[in-house]
Amino acid sequence: MYTSVIIIDDDAIVRESVRMFLEAQSDIEVIQCFGRAEDYLAELAKNQFEPNHILLVDIGLPGLGGLEAIPEIKQIADPDIIMLSTYEEEDKILKALSLGATSYISKRAGLKAILEGIQIVQKGGAYLSPAVAREVVGFFAQSKRKKEEFELPARQYEVLSALSEGRTYQEIANEMSISVETVRSHIKKMYRNMQVKNKVEAINLYMNGSVK
Repeated sequence: MYTSVIIIDDDAIVRESVRMFLEAQSDIEVIQCFGRAEDYLAELAKNQFEPNHILLVDIGLPGLGGLEAIPEIKQIADPDIIMLSTYEEEDKILKALSLGATSYISKRAGLKAILEGIQIVQKGGAYLSPAVAREVVGFFAQSKRKKEEFELPARQYEVLSALSEGRTYQEIANEMSISVETVRSHIKKMYRNMQVKNKVEAINLYMNGSVK
């Protein structure tokens, strides 16, 4: 029994590489390849494909982009959609999944990851390549932290407030009449108390009103 796959990618080299690799598998049949989402949609509207095919879609397509194509596709049929992309930013990943994509694979993960994704989707599952999964986990971890409130000791809060205003360690030390090393010590303790790894995360929580 074959798994039917259609590829939409405007990069001819990538498209052909993926096609050749998948067709070398004994249980996968690449029905057709397209360089634009519009061409696939036109053929889909004519009922040219069996309804249970798996669709590999690049995000950075000319004309109708990969993300914009998802709702257009879903209006006509409901294939399992696997997004292929060089983008690993959480906003694109989450948007693709919220629009109805089954899986999201970074092109950097390689051809074996694409094959693994197809096999998992064919069995009714969903697949995220490791770097993509890390972005998703990081998003939800950050979201959880944003819902929490962190109460800092007065001196740590004062340091954080100064950092949010763009003060340097030396400027903070001068304003608080302490040494730069003491400032660094306050910051390290502040990071632990707030469960963050760096200044950017700490300031984001401060600006979101999650620190008092």
